[in-house]
Amino acid sequence: MRKHLTTLLKLGVTLLGLIFVLTRFDIRDIGQTLQETDLFWILVGFLLVNASVVLRAYRWLLLVRGLHAEVSFGRLVELYYVGSFFNVFLPSGFGGDVVRILEISRDIPADIATGTVLIDRLTGLMMLFALALVALPFRPQSFPQLLLMIIVVICVGGLIGGFALLEGSVLRILGRWLPQRLMGVGGGFMLKVAMAVDECGWRAIGGAMAVSVLFNLLQVAWWTTTAWALGLDIAYGYLLLVVPILSLAMLMPSIGGLGVREFLAPMLFSGAGLTAEEAIALTLLVFALERLSGLLGGPVYIYTTLRDRKKREQQSTVD
Repeated sequence: MRKHLTTLLKLGVTLLGLIFVLTRFDIRDIGQTLQETDLFWILVGFLLVNASVVLRAYRWLLLVRGLHAEVSFGRLVELYYVGSFFNVFLPSGFGGDVVRILEISRDIPADIATGTVLIDRLTGLMMLFALALVALPFRPQSFPQLLLMIIVVICVGGLIGGFALLEGSVLRILGRWLPQRLMGVGGGFMLKVAMAVDECGWRAIGGAMAVSVLFNLLQVAWWTTTAWALGLDIAYGYLLLVVPILSLAMLMPSIGGLGVREFLAPMLFSGAGLTAEEAIALTLLVFALERLSGLLGGPVYIYTTLRDRKKREQQSTVD
């Protein structure tokens, strides 16, 4: 029952967000902006998204190798594509992570597998926050002051919280002092992260952070090329500042941030000189681009399922 209520909540938030922006702003202008899309830059963005899948799989490899587990790089690329495929259909931006955990648990213990996936996500967010803080001194003069303060609070808070999660002793202190009811809500998550940190080691986590920097630069690049596809001129540095907030929208109860990002877009891109309709069109097109890329995981999922089934049948025949 709780699972169904959570799904309904996510669908409700997405629908409310879309209804709000589509009734408050001119839907014809949004449609007109989308109709003028340059397919060349969409193709470039599509290739960047897929390059990021391979890069993120390598980041995951560093964490898995930190556990001295024998999982091939090709296998992790497959699982990342499969996870992206399930993100297209599941009402969450993180549903594919559950699939990755289930699949990789065949090769390494389930708790450690969960920890590596959580750290994989966590290092990505942390480095996105760090890049935003680095870009702050180079923001344009027109950048909204309120938005500046929001970014600073989110990024500094996110980095502090991220390092606290990665520091196992902090988690163990919390585990001793927090009431059991609260530990039941978040304790499992914290323990899995602490266990994975202990097993992986900081060398592997540091490598994952370095790869995360490259991934986040790629992520901002496909936002840039998507803006170019719509004929919008947004400075790369400006996107470095606002993409962290747009990425955090995926943590909200919604379908992959849909509705939430469109609600935030007019405010976030006002400093770049975009109209509300242009900002909404941009977030919708990025959402479509990312989901389209995820569809490539469908053939990968079918292939790996049939391959693994064949291996099991051959193994049972030998036995």
